[in-house]
Amino acid sequence: MKLFTKYNRINITATIFIFLAGSVAFYFVLDYVLIRQLDASLNSERQEITEYVQAHQQLPEIQNTKEQWIIVAKTNQLENKTFTKNIPVYNKAENEQEYIRQLSFTINVNQQGYLVTVNKSETETEDLLKLIILVTISMVAMILLFNYLINRRLINSIWKPFYNTIHNIKDYAAHQQALTLSKEPIDEINLLNESLNSMTERIHKDFFALRSFTENASHEMQTPLAIIRSKVESLYQYAEGKEQMMQQLLSIEDACLKLSKLHQSLLLLTKLENKQFVLNESIHLKSIFEQKIEERKELFEAKQINLQINASDFELSLHQHLAEILISNLLNNAIRNTANGGAISILLNYQSCSISNTASAGSLDTEKVFTRFYKASETGTGLGLSIIKEICQAAGYSISYQFNNQAHHFIIDFRL
Repeated sequence: MKLFTKYNRINITATIFIFLAGSVAFYFVLDYVLIRQLDASLNSERQEITEYVQAHQQLPEIQNTKEQWIIVAKTNQLENKTFTKNIPVYNKAENEQEYIRQLSFTINVNQQGYLVTVNKSETETEDLLKLIILVTISMVAMILLFNYLINRRLINSIWKPFYNTIHNIKDYAAHQQALTLSKEPIDEINLLNESLNSMTERIHKDFFALRSFTENASHEMQTPLAIIRSKVESLYQYAEGKEQMMQQLLSIEDACLKLSKLHQSLLLLTKLENKQFVLNESIHLKSIFEQKIEERKELFEAKQINLQINASDFELSLHQHLAEILISNLLNNAIRNTANGGAISILLNYQSCSISNTASAGSLDTEKVFTRFYKASETGTGLGLSIIKEICQAAGYSISYQFNNQAHHFIIDFRL
């Protein structure tokens, strides 16, 4: 959810709630005020009648109207009280029931008591109240609408520099130059831009320092490894007939080979993470599979593995060296985890690549299978599947592992 949307939801909800609560309160206050005004008009009429009787000792001539009428009746009970109340009456002309405000009082005229009832219709008051409420609701609706439009325009204008910053850092990579985000008039966004400029500059420097270290370390490690292997090969001629010494030399050479493979794998992972490969070459995976299978023909025969391959010929945009490493690691992993006399099945088409092999043991750990240095057996460096995953991520592919029917299944989905 965007910040503007969330802000608008909260703002509009709070505004509507406040206006509704205010409108209800306004209705009751306005109703009270109008009723008091109506009562004041009735009391004014009572006062006029009382003053006329005191001055002329007789009741005034009654003139009734549609909105106000007076009823006078003789009574023997004189009370110094005034009664005001609402009474429902049926209006035949309008064919509806309406309320009137009624004021009743008694008055003595020449020793004769009279009950005077002054009636005033509330229709005008109700119509006025409805009109005021309608105008109020219309104004509230207009205020909400203009508030939304103004906020939308204002917030979009205020947050535009922020979204520009997000757009600039969205596709930033460590190998690119440090960001140079512009200075903004809003202090918070300007502080954010300055922090990002400083941070990306440090990242850029650290990236090239790490890459330089990796390249130098790679070069420096290759030389002593090559010297050790060369010396071991020279010592073989002095170890003839000495079985114990020969075993020790073989162990040294095996350790050197393993260290060399580990070094190459770690270097490859570093290059993949630093995006040092351009994946724009047209690759035919079918021909690479055929080549790598031919290179491992003796391994298949030694373990008596039944190989089945169903491959379509199509092009992928990838890096040739990475494609060869991808296929090699998949095949090596399948061969390593297949028991003697087992089977490996390869299915390749333009949508996916699937390699299945009968398991020599149980399922691999699905949560760790693609993590570095995870090994299901003592053989290998534990980096092969990690490299496969990094290559897939660099190319935008997805890879998954499944175990069913006593077989391992590695599936690469080429659909981006």
